[in-house]
Amino acid sequence: MVALKSLNSRDSVKNSRPKRPVRGIPINTRHVTGHVSWRESEPIPYESPLERDFVLRQEFSLAVSSVLSQPCKIPFVTHSGRHAVYTPDYLVTYTVSDIALGWEPPPLLVEVKSKKDWQENWREWSPKWKTARRYAAELGWRFKIMDESRIRTSALDNIAFLKEYRDLDVEREDSDAIVADVRDRGAVKVDYVLAKHFPGLYRARGIAHIWHLIARRRLDCDVGGDLGDMTEVWVPHGC
Repeated sequence: MVALKSLNSRDSVKNSRPKRPVRGIPINTRHVTGHVSWRESEPIPYESPLERDFVLRQEFSLAVSSVLSQPCKIPFVTHSGRHAVYTPDYLVTYTVSDIALGWEPPPLLVEVKSKKDWQENWREWSPKWKTARRYAAELGWRFKIMDESRIRTSALDNIAFLKEYRDLDVEREDSDAIVADVRDRGAVKVDYVLAKHFPGLYRARGIAHIWHLIARRRLDCDVGGDLGDMTEVWVPHGC
């Protein structure tokens, strides 16, 4: 397990992080390209549906601070001895995980590849990926290859489901009351919120309201689990 970085050494490490993509993603008629909206910042580009889904997962996660596309160029030597340059797909940075202790997860350098592609080409691609791991380690980062088995999980399905409730028309007063109640209790099940705030005939409207609050990130939950009455919700740190 990679050790978390201390905040005391964080400034020097952060100064080495790239701020802009080293190359742009061109329009390509053979591939699906586009952009994912990213909170209040610039949208994040992608070059495939799998990359799009990866960015959607990161955008929803409150633990993720930022995602930078095409973050760096890494020189490497191929099996044949040819000098080449490898550009990973994304650099993911995280929020501080424990303010009291002053720890934060290290950034993650990511290559997004379908399982079929990397299984068929791993021998050819292994030199650049080995070099990327060394490059990341020298900067205190991690390097990981993400395929559909890590990206297209039940969490992605749940994120897509919750997005449908993002623009639901709800009463701000009701939202504030729910959030205040959950904050006071620390964590509660959806069933508790429904019973207290949306009894009887209002239950269906209430569960839609809860999904809206999660989609808007005013409440949080284990998005990888089943969503229902027994889902535990809490107020995210800083909200």
